[in-house]
Amino acid sequence: MDGARLPAQVEVSAMLRATESLGGFATVLHKGDVDSGTILVVIEQKQGLGVVYERMPQPDGARKWIAAKVQDPDNKTEFQDYLDRRKRQDSDTWIIELIVDDGARLILNAV
Repeated sequence: MDGARLPAQVEVSAMLRATESLGGFATVLHKGDVDSGTILVVIEQKQGLGVVYERMPQPDGARKWIAAKVQDPDNKTEFQDYLDRRKRQDSDTWIIELIVDDGARLILNAV
């Protein structure tokens, strides 16, 4: 991998379109930097609980999607607090929400 990366806005747009093409719902919860913003993807699961996925650097230099935060059914406010804290820490961060069957597969197979 040469380190090249799609602009964040292009990648977000592609995820939104892919979700909608599968009959799902997608929305931008927070718009970040158009070129290099970090992307957090909230996938709502069938139980109504959310999982936040984020790309994390790997030892080989790749950036792999990982589940960074799973919503606790007994403390749902903690999940929103986490997203709010991430926005405060880095205003360039994108936060998008995808509601689609097998949403994790959609992003885990993304480039």
